[in-house]
Amino acid sequence: MADHELIETAAEILRKAKHAVAFTGAGISVDSGIPPFRGQNGLWNRYDPIYLEIDFFHKKPFQSWLKIKEMFYDNFVKAEPNLAHVVLSKMGTRGFIESVITQNVDQLHQKAGSKPVYELHGTCMQLVCTKCTTEYDISFADLNFLPPTCFICKGILKPDMVFFNEPIPLFAKRKSFEEAEKADVFLIIGTNAEVFPAAEIPVSAKKGGAKIIEINIEPSHFTNTITDVFLHGTASEMMGKIGKILYLCE
Repeated sequence: MADHELIETAAEILRKAKHAVAFTGAGISVDSGIPPFRGQNGLWNRYDPIYLEIDFFHKKPFQSWLKIKEMFYDNFVKAEPNLAHVVLSKMGTRGFIESVITQNVDQLHQKAGSKPVYELHGTCMQLVCTKCTTEYDISFADLNFLPPTCFICKGILKPDMVFFNEPIPLFAKRKSFEEAEKADVFLIIGTNAEVFPAAEIPVSAKKGGAKIIEINIEPSHFTNTITDVFLHGTASEMMGKIGKILYLCE
């Protein structure tokens, strides 16, 4: 089947869906200038993952924060939603998509206007005190002085995202699996979902009878196991084409 026919098939499935859910990973934010963690240009090729290991953070917060600032705050805060985020938001407004489950911590879905958004791995746009658990928007922190500290108790602030060896937020995990089980269409965008429990969520949707549409630049382990329609390309390119068919963009 030709690419345009696959895209039309995907759009028609989404048009007829009763409860479609989007599941996104790093690939959807690449066109916003945010590098993925894995792959040729991934962050783990430039940085040691130990800086995002929770025990290391508690032992050496200054060293962790130096790398965290480089990895996230020198780039993420300035990033803007790209076409894929925008089309997904419009799909939500028009009722083609009921919710977004994301592994990303950049909050670009929220900037684009999507809701509800379930953040499996938390967000770097919020900080939390490791001592008294007070939460702060990133705009309140002066990252010229590291590590940032709590205004209330002077405890060290940590990005409110999931570090290695930290549990997934219970609410986001529960809602993600609930949405997957409700879904009759499950749209995977820009992720191989190699970590658990994220990797289990599309499988849960498939077991519940959902049709799986996958957009990725390369086949993933989902492609030949649960995917019904595979769209080979970038998130912006494929979502832009789906958006045109659904009259969501020019």
